[in-house]
Amino acid sequence: MKLVIQIPCLNEEASLPPTFADLPRSLPGVTTIEYLVIDDGSTDRTSAVARELGVHRVVRFPARRGLARGFEAGLRESLAMGADIIVNTDADNQYQGQDIGKLIQPILEKRADMVVGTRPIDKIEHFSPLKKLLQKLGSGVVRKLSGSNVPDATSGFRAYSREAAMKLTVLTDFTYTLETIIQASQKNITVAAVPIRTNGMLRESRLFKGMRAYISRSLGTMLRVYLLYQPLRFFLTLSALFFTGSAVLLGRFLWFYFTTTGPTGHVQSVIVGGVLAMIGALFAALGVLADLIAMNRRILEEIVMNSRALRFGRSKQEQENS
Repeated sequence: MKLVIQIPCLNEEASLPPTFADLPRSLPGVTTIEYLVIDDGSTDRTSAVARELGVHRVVRFPARRGLARGFEAGLRESLAMGADIIVNTDADNQYQGQDIGKLIQPILEKRADMVVGTRPIDKIEHFSPLKKLLQKLGSGVVRKLSGSNVPDATSGFRAYSREAAMKLTVLTDFTYTLETIIQASQKNITVAAVPIRTNGMLRESRLFKGMRAYISRSLGTMLRVYLLYQPLRFFLTLSALFFTGSAVLLGRFLWFYFTTTGPTGHVQSVIVGGVLAMIGALFAALGVLADLIAMNRRILEEIVMNSRALRFGRSKQEQENS
């Protein structure tokens, strides 16, 4: 059983050494542990420091591509390295490396294909009350969209089985954390959560410039991913809202028409109700079309997954079980 621990980095010359030193060198149930650094176009000595520390492989982008692209590249490189389990951790030493054993246990026991570490949000001192509240609200929205039970959806401390890594494809450019949970629920990837510990803050987050930017981009990511995987439900919900409004207005007209003697008026209810009905029909048609496109995308994803299996081959664990 081979474990690859990947660390996306951006100008982490100072924080990478303590992060690397905290990682485990051996774990029960794991025969080999290797380390991978994805350098997202750093302008300091991040790549050189990684090699000096003894990292097995360093992938360096010539220019910054973002956290999501770094994570995606890390998954593919980990598969190429023959990983049976892939653990992603941050280079700012936010997560305690000693908890990696706890993180991969559900995968070793075949209870899950993807495991998300749950931070003690309420006890993290450098998180403001607003950030703690937003973390909980955001995780609640992701749980609702994905049908999962992950308390900390934005945690980057995660473990993936080889099979889960083969299935996942990161489409957004902002962050992979929200997308992969929603995507996992649509691809029959079993997700579990385990409590983990955190270290003190070494530096400020570089993922977003401010809380407003984080909220807007996170909501945009969740909406986009949900539209990708549940377009019919989304558009039929909108269609139902417009049809409901249309029914109320047309019902209002009919009520006055049959209960009032003489001219009843209220023609505006018929006009607006008709417009709402047409909009509702358009949303329904759009939902059917989007669902057909989604079915085509799922077929393409199956082709991509099969091509990955051919490219990366089977893990030793899969060969032993066959």
